[in-house]
Amino acid sequence: MAEKLPPKQRFAAAYETVPPWEIYKPRQQFVDVADLISGRVLDAGCGTGDNALFFAERGQEVVGVDFVEVAIERARAKATSRNLDVSFLVKDALQLSELDGQFDSVIDCGLFHVFAIEHRPAYIRELSAVTKSGGRLFLLCFSDKEPGSGGPKRLTQDEIRATFATGWEVESITEARFEDRPDLTGSEFTKGGPLAWFCIIRRI
Repeated sequence: MAEKLPPKQRFAAAYETVPPWEIYKPRQQFVDVADLISGRVLDAGCGTGDNALFFAERGQEVVGVDFVEVAIERARAKATSRNLDVSFLVKDALQLSELDGQFDSVIDCGLFHVFAIEHRPAYIRELSAVTKSGGRLFLLCFSDKEPGSGGPKRLTQDEIRATFATGWEVESITEARFEDRPDLTGSEFTKGGPLAWFCIIRRI
């Protein structure tokens, strides 16, 4: 069963078809605050690249990383078809400090909530290493208000604030949703898409 596989193999298996989080366009939460997502942009856990490509189309330098090779292959194909220059790299998000330079903005769409509690500090350290002082992280993650226990971990606002208590300032946490894939049927989540938190967090 795919759910018993290690994380990398589990996500790779999801890409053997169309993963449930593939909506074929950038997430509306990032579009709505696009003017705040400035400068050089890192998309951590970029999947097939729709969010990263949106910011590249706005003329920004963008790097997208994901540890699933087939996702990066699809992201690169999209960039080529649109004649966009985006650096899509196969890389574990716990190795972000190996990237060249720092970023003014980081977007995380559904990555943070897949980390086990014991791995969160390492992820935050890696984010801290690549985010400029004064730069912002734009984070979309599952909310504790989403019923059930299937899928990613549900996070409370208190958990988010505690995780980013050192070296970061949580500027805002607002209610949001993960929009459903257009053709998805039989979802175990809330109708209209799982309940989420959209967070803007500044690197001190």
